[in-house]
Amino acid sequence: MPDSMRQFKAGIFQALGHPTRVAIAEYLSYGEMSVGQLCEKIGIEQANASQHLAVLRNKHLVETRKEGNQIFYRLGDPILGEVLAKMREYFFAHMAEAMETLRLEKQQAKKAEQEVGR
Repeated sequence: MPDSMRQFKAGIFQALGHPTRVAIAEYLSYGEMSVGQLCEKIGIEQANASQHLAVLRNKHLVETRKEGNQIFYRLGDPILGEVLAKMREYFFAHMAEAMETLRLEKQQAKKAEQEVGR
């Protein structure tokens, strides 16, 4: 794989390297929103949202549309929403594995306690 492709991917992951930016991208995967709507949904101040949106805009992950004095944001490509959905699937798959491992360890610990208590 060419180094330029790795650099591109790293830049995308870097732009998404903050939970607030991931939240913004996730909300925008459902459709266009104003800054105010994003702030309300995520629970952040407009100045904070603007800084995060600037990072996403610089990497061309979001696009804007101005209507009057409001700016609306949307994902630059819906594929990003699909990538985030796949990451959610990945998370749940690995959480299920971790929960099963914990269940087995708890079971073994309980068995060991019972053996020692005899």
